This record gives sequence, C-alpha cells and structure tokens, in this order.
Amino acid sequence: MTDLINYDVFEKPQWRDFYQAASVPLTQASLKQVQAFNDRISLQDVQDVYIPLIHLLSLKIKDFDRWQDVKSDFLHKKPRHVPFIIGIAGSVAVGKSTTARLLEVLMNHFFPTQRVELVTTDGFLYSTAELKKRGILDRKGFPESYDMKTLIAFLNKVKAGVSDITVPVYSHKVYDIIPDQVQHIIKPDILIVEGINTLQLPSTEQVYVSDFTDFSIYVDAKPELIEKWFLERFDALLKLALQDPDNYYYEYATGNHEDAIKAAKQTWSSIDLPNLQEFILPTRNRADLIIHKGPHHIIDQILMRKY
Repeated sequence: MTDLINYDVFEKPQWRDFYQAASVPLTQASLKQVQAFNDRISLQDVQDVYIPLIHLLSLKIKDFDRWQDVKSDFLHKKPRHVPFIIGIAGSVAVGKSTTARLLEVLMNHFFPTQRVELVTTDGFLYSTAELKKRGILDRKGFPESYDMKTLIAFLNKVKAGVSDITVPVYSHKVYDIIPDQVQHIIKPDILIVEGINTLQLPSTEQVYVSDFTDFSIYVDAKPELIEKWFLERFDALLKLALQDPDNYYYEYATGNHEDAIKAAKQTWSSIDLPNLQEFILPTRNRADLIIHKGPHHIIDQILMRKY
C-alpha cells in the first residue's frame, strides 16, 4: 500500500489499546442480526475495532458541533444544528453493510440523545428499466448507473435540515428499485451513508459525495479475497432463492450450478473487478479511516489519515 503514505497504520492490538473504557452492548445472536449476508464478524472484533472507533467518532462529533457554534457566533447568526454525515465506501462483497449497520446500532446505544439514520446509495441506482433504456445495464454499479443529481440533492437537503426527506428503496432480492416504496429520513443528528460511490466524483456533477461527509471510512481487502467472498455470497444466495420464484437469483438457482458459478465469475471479472480497479480503489486514499481485512473477513489493520 505504497500509495497510502499519508496514513498511520495500526495493527489491531495497537488500535484496541487506544480505548477500552466501554464494553460491547451486543450478544453473539444480536450481532448476527447486524452483519450483512455471508459476512463474518466476532464480538471480539467489535470490542477491539469498533469500540475505539465509536469513541473517536464521539470526539469528532463534539468538535464538529463546537465548530458550528463558533462559526454561527462569528457570522452573528442564530446557531443551527447541522447533521454529521459518515460515509462508508469499498468494493461489493467486502463488508460495507456490516460496518454501516454496526455503527448504527452502536451509536444508537452510546449516543441515546442523537437520532441516527442509515441510507445506502443503492437507492439512487437507476431502475433496471432506465438502465436498459440508456443501454448501460451491463454497467450497473459504475458511476453512470447512479442518479447522482438526486443523491447530491438529497445530501444537500440533509445538511440544510429539511425535516422529512424521502429516499428510493433498492431490493437485492429483485435486484431493482422498488416502485412506490420510499425510506423517510427525518432530521437526523447523524446520517450514515453506505455505498461503493461515497468517495467518488460523480461523472455528471461537479461535487463529490464526500464533500458532504464529515468522516469517511473505506473497508478494504485484497481483490482476490473480495472475489472469493463475492463468489461465496453468490453461492449462498442461490440456496436461498431455490424456493422463491420472485427472487432475482431463482433462475440461476434452478439451473445448472456450474453454469451459474461461471456466470458469477464472469460478472466479477467483467463488471465488479474493473469497477473496483477503475473507480472505487482509486478513491481509497480520500478516506479518513481505512478498515483492512485479511482472510475470513478478519480485520487486521486500521489506517488513520495523518492530515
């Protein structure tokens, strides 16, 4: 990781020792409800990695709120509460969703007076019909497949304090936006935004998504490991889809298994890997913090941006 010279690198035991004044408010059973499909995380990892991270974020949020008051005082304006936005980026199948959900649960526990909301940028993908219309269905997940104008407008509204904002809902079961279904974001104190593009410069806009984030996290692993996790997840999804004709994976699940795995490998090599190499990985060094994983999804290093 020679391109990450602007980061301090900490092995997990080092990071753990920065803060251990709180214990994990989860059981193994409740943790299983948080972790994303086919991801793995232990209570020990939560204690060693996420408890110090939550403490760091609490310090960052206090400093952020203090700055808003100082700025308002300087400008002779009435103080206004500005939401704190956390961006979480990384490849498909690397475990972004687990990190996002875990932060949401832990923040709700440790910051009981704060309203914490979570959205994924999947909701801002164009629908399958629109992708077909634009001739870019095979580019799903690439920057041009997202309605970035709407995503940027949403983030602007959050920062402006709009009381009730609606967000489209994406379903991994049907692999599409669900018509007439929305998520309501109601005046959050903390908003977690998770998605592969949270550190990218949109191809149709002049503003980075990360221009709105006050702390950003990149979940990282070697591409060959991510491919392995991607294929394992695909195989597990086939088993779930066997009895569900409405599931996007049903056709793969009921067909020849070897052909299905071959199709998944082709998807990885022609879509997800190029997207990672060309558009996702190059944004890694824009993150404030990098969570690095080794085999079996085990977190081995935490990298903190120096400046």
